[in-house]
Amino acid sequence: MIRINAGLLIPGAGEPVPDGVVLAEDQLISYAGPAASAPVTPGADVIAAPVVMPGLWDCHAHFLGARSLDLTRLAQEPTALRAARSARDLANALTVGITSVREVGGLGVHLARAVREGILDGPAIYAAGAILSTTGGHGDLHCYPLSFVADLAELDGTLRLADGTAECMRAVREQLRRGASLIKVCASGGVLSELDSPIHQQFTGAELRAIVEVAGLADRVVAAHCHGKPGIMAAIEAGVATIEHGTYLDEEACDAMAESDTILVPTRSIVEDILKHLGDVPPYAARKLTAIAQTHADAVQLAIERGVTVAMGTDICITGMDLPNSWGNNGAELAHLVALGMTPLQSIAAATAVAPRTLGPQAPRSGQLAAGLDADFITLDADPVADISVLSKPEHITGVWTGGRRVKG
Repeated sequence: MIRINAGLLIPGAGEPVPDGVVLAEDQLISYAGPAASAPVTPGADVIAAPVVMPGLWDCHAHFLGARSLDLTRLAQEPTALRAARSARDLANALTVGITSVREVGGLGVHLARAVREGILDGPAIYAAGAILSTTGGHGDLHCYPLSFVADLAELDGTLRLADGTAECMRAVREQLRRGASLIKVCASGGVLSELDSPIHQQFTGAELRAIVEVAGLADRVVAAHCHGKPGIMAAIEAGVATIEHGTYLDEEACDAMAESDTILVPTRSIVEDILKHLGDVPPYAARKLTAIAQTHADAVQLAIERGVTVAMGTDICITGMDLPNSWGNNGAELAHLVALGMTPLQSIAAATAVAPRTLGPQAPRSGQLAAGLDADFITLDADPVADISVLSKPEHITGVWTGGRRVKG
């Protein structure tokens, strides 16, 4: 048994508990609450810490093993090399307290198995498999011949082009066959793709409904990459679980999300990272990002004000903590959420208690310090409620446990 005696217990949902205790045994939390009510635990492994809280979730990230934000380079490197790099990403995620990842396109379906087998230490991974895109859409590599992109999709499994309802249904079933925990679609154009506009809707309403229907038959939800409002509204109407980015959200779209309980994953981190490193992306991406950066900030702020449920996600995909948008810098997203209008406790909830809901029926019992939930938690030497930036600094995270096993500290 593990016993954490903490000066402050942050449960993930609800108010912090001064002088708290967390007990864990057999990969589950058996008690979390005030020390005065905690059972006596002779023989427990006792650890004292200033703060204990649930492990963090990143609800929008990619295990790509990329070393550049020019995603056309993915096609120029062997998948095995990128997978090997991603092993370092797993370690860097744990270092900053990320114990669960909703991986929305990449190599995660394979890495998840390695983590489950105990071959690699890493966060629990709930992966989408390939990113589904229309031909010419955000998930297409526009600079290559179409036949090459189709062949790459078959060999690499990171991208999948699909047009028409029948092909969309087949694409979903292919990801389910690979073990996907959710499905990811590009319902609008994007920033890092060359020819499409972030504003334009890509999949039709009928295609989106077919994707959501087939995913739902297997108790999977759909995450929709959306910048422009047409794609956002079509995705909400089709029944997706989450809107990723949400750049052109307005009052009507926010209210539709709140009414349908559609969750927003804002991914402010990638916007801020590219703004600081415009020379590290292709010129077309720099132009598009510069054009939408303030609109995105305003939209996220509006969503928070109008009560849209928000989960924490970064859009991180790069290997190497010295590079922008890289694994190990995930915690910066919480500070961005606070800057856009959340309280520190709300941003912590977005990264803990709220986060599992982005998986719908596939959600694990995780994200909070409560009896019967997975023993995923972290200890800190400083209070993130007083200063949310401590969650972006690995040196403040003194211990990390996944499934009751200590993997840092």
